[in-house]
Amino acid sequence: MLQINNLSLSFCGEELLDDISFNIHSGERIGLVGRNGSGKTTLFKLITGEIHTDEGNISIPKNYTIGYLKQHLQFTEDTVLQEACLGLKEDDKDQIWKAEKILSGLGFSEDEFYKSPLEFSGGFQVRLNLAKVLLAEPHLLLLDEPTNYLDIISIRWLTRFLQRWENELIIITHERDFMNSITTHTMGIHRKKIKKIEGDTIKLFEQIALEEEVYEKTRRKEDKKRQETIEFINRFRAQAARASLVQSRIKALEKMGKKEELRKVTDLGFRFNSLEFEANYLMNIEEISFGYSPERTLIEKLSLYIGKNDRICVIGKNGKGKSTLLRLLAGELDPNEGKITSHPNCKIGYFGQTNIERLKPTLTIEQEFSALRPDMTYTDIRKTCGAMMFSGDAALKKISVLSGGEKSRVSLGKILLSPTNMLLLDEPTNHLDVESCDSMITALDEFPGAVIIVTHSEMFLHHLARKLIVFNEDRVFVFDGTYQDFLDRVGWEQEIKKPKKVKMKKSEQKSQKDLEEEYNKKHKALLAKVKEVEKKIDKDETALEAVNLEIANNSAKLKGEEISQLQIKSHKHQQDVDNGYKELEILIAELDALDQSRPLPYR
Repeated sequence: MLQINNLSLSFCGEELLDDISFNIHSGERIGLVGRNGSGKTTLFKLITGEIHTDEGNISIPKNYTIGYLKQHLQFTEDTVLQEACLGLKEDDKDQIWKAEKILSGLGFSEDEFYKSPLEFSGGFQVRLNLAKVLLAEPHLLLLDEPTNYLDIISIRWLTRFLQRWENELIIITHERDFMNSITTHTMGIHRKKIKKIEGDTIKLFEQIALEEEVYEKTRRKEDKKRQETIEFINRFRAQAARASLVQSRIKALEKMGKKEELRKVTDLGFRFNSLEFEANYLMNIEEISFGYSPERTLIEKLSLYIGKNDRICVIGKNGKGKSTLLRLLAGELDPNEGKITSHPNCKIGYFGQTNIERLKPTLTIEQEFSALRPDMTYTDIRKTCGAMMFSGDAALKKISVLSGGEKSRVSLGKILLSPTNMLLLDEPTNHLDVESCDSMITALDEFPGAVIIVTHSEMFLHHLARKLIVFNEDRVFVFDGTYQDFLDRVGWEQEIKKPKKVKMKKSEQKSQKDLEEEYNKKHKALLAKVKEVEKKIDKDETALEAVNLEIANNSAKLKGEEISQLQIKSHKHQQDVDNGYKELEILIAELDALDQSRPLPYR
């Protein structure tokens, strides 16, 4: 068990963490949430010993290993496979198939195993770092935004992998659904304190909101009592007959603690500036083709009609042309063939991977916004700064000193300032926190124009998509329907295909009989577990029905407190049922995977 006791930390005189304590127990998978800048990554660095506390201590058991996904890239081996194998534990050094399996899951093809790590983009190099960390199988795995450089297929693979992770895990991610699907607990950094609960992010945020509501009610009640006491003292201070009573109230006032009013936590102020548009179409794409070289065509014969209220999501593996498509629609690139026709009144707001590079390093945030909209008043510019969480002196920071996430917020702020009727957004959520992602979904819902967004977030896809542009394998096509329709009717080819058998050296191979016996043993154990979980679900559902029936039959007879206790029981049974079905789903997926790898019958 890892223990953190009474830990405090300040930077440049500003307190970041104030007297926090928590434990990480065996097998816990924890989602770490908090506003950008609240100290999530800093907490990881404290646990790994990269930085040290001002006060408090971190107790780590002897021989307890910690694996941390870093964005720092440094490779020593000639090939991707050799580099990945550095992550294998000493006892597993000959288990090369493990490295091949994880590299495949993270999107590397078999041919790419034997290429130099330096030949790959920064995103794939980070994936290689992730493979090394996963292969090490540490006691505690720390993952900081692991999905930022993954495509949908790799994220789906990583989800299944982490759901079966048996050791401890703490993960930071803006992907709420991804986090909730793999974690057993949620831990939040809020107002410099830390709170840990069993359950998902929704339960944590609801609990924090409830506690703050109770705190505010208590504070107002105590303030009222304090004011009444002060008025009593002032009214009767001069009366000798009441002197002892006044002195008693004065002492009571001195003992009375004073609760500070809670400062409002800043939300990212998303509200896209829409421009009225009367016509039905904004843009027409006719059989466009594009490639950066004649040898490699990324987009071939793509046609698409974009209506004024369309919600189109662009999906697929990385490096296939999604960002290139948005650059074509934004007019940054011209197609090799075909034609893109925009309505004369079409006004585009484009957030792309190159937007950050276009910010002027010598300007302040305030000046960057003013340069875009010189017609706006100073007050309105400052309001926009505040909406993007750059209030007060933070708006006077120069672009050159900002982090990647802060620069992304500046780029988003510039889009908010520009009147538009078509938004082109290329992975806009990568540097946002969970709450800001929720705010963006709401803002996109309210935007009356068209939205074309490249995203790997299945939460965004399920919520927004009414049409898809799909980059799958070596083709790109338009799918008319929701993301769920796509999964049901088409699906990802990589997930449908039977996985390739990984080649092993003779020294690693087991006899056919051994393989079959091992399969039968695992299959029997999984089936037994499935039956056990099904039996528990039946028991929990029976208990749930009984409690709900008791509530229905006795609601008129029972007192409010008794009803409340029954409702708590009902909620607990419902949670047990839901958890049972989640566990059953994971076990069935394991059975499916086991059946796919079943060896030929022994003769």
